[in-house]
This record gives sequence, structure tokens and C-alpha cells, in this order.
Amino acid sequence: MSALGDTTDRLSKAEAVNLPEALAVISETVWWVTVVDGTLIRYHHDIYDHTMNELGPAERKLIEGILAGLRFARTCMGYYVDPADFIQPQQNALGGDAPVACWTWREVPAPVSAALPQRSKTWETGRYLHYRAYLANRPVGETISRATAFLTQLASRCAAS
Repeated sequence: MSALGDTTDRLSKAEAVNLPEALAVISETVWWVTVVDGTLIRYHHDIYDHTMNELGPAERKLIEGILAGLRFARTCMGYYVDPADFIQPQQNALGGDAPVACWTWREVPAPVSAALPQRSKTWETGRYLHYRAYLANRPVGETISRATAFLTQLASRCAAS
């Protein structure tokens, strides 16, 4: 959680950086969100489910969609798709670069999964659809903040148990 907090802080404070620096901050943040999420699911499954079930239906769907979309981005970013293809830099009102957290997720093409077994195709397609529905064309900082808020609440419950 400490590393996740550090990377989300760097993301929220990153301004006027070049594309490689922005991609590094975003990639690292996505990595930590998905690592913390996976760890909490694996080792605190009951608390994870209980916390998720306490959310209203719309918020639960949103959080689940964002986390699945981030898992897709983590899996593909740098392996199948250039990280720069995931991110759309934005400009501020003065025509300069907006803070990195305001940059948006781009739509990316569906993964080519012809060689994968059917189960893997279904898994990959599902996460891709979540990426398109919950991340594409939305600010990076907004999606990361929502995921991090949920994970922070969940981690504090796990620590208290």
C-alpha cells in the first residue's frame, strides 16, 4: 500500500513532463494498483467480497470495471501494445501540457488472440471490454483515484482484522 500511495502521489503531482516520463509514472501506478488488488483478492478474499458487496450496484460495477480495465492495460502495456498507444496527452487552457492525471486513456484495438485457448480468449476479451467501457476516453487520474480509494479502504479493513 505504501508503494501504491507513493506512485499515485507522483501521478497526481506530475506536471509538464515529457511523454516517456508520463508513461513511466502511469505504467508504474497501473502496476501497483493491480498488484495490490491481486494481493488483497488472494489473501483477504472474504473481506474483499464483503467490502465490494457493501458498495451500491452502480459503484460496484464501476470499481469492478475499472480494476478489470487496469488489469487489461497492465497485461498489454509494453508487451502487445506500445504504452504510448494507451495514453492521450491533454492540453491546459493556455495550450501547454495539462497535468498527467488529466491525460486520458485512448481506445486501443482488441487484442489478437487467435492462438490462445478459448478460456484465455474469453478472459482477455472480457478485460478488454472493461477497458473500453470504464477507462477509454476518461482521465487517467480519475480512474486511478477511484481504484486507489477502494483499495485503501479495503486494506485498512484487512489490517484491522
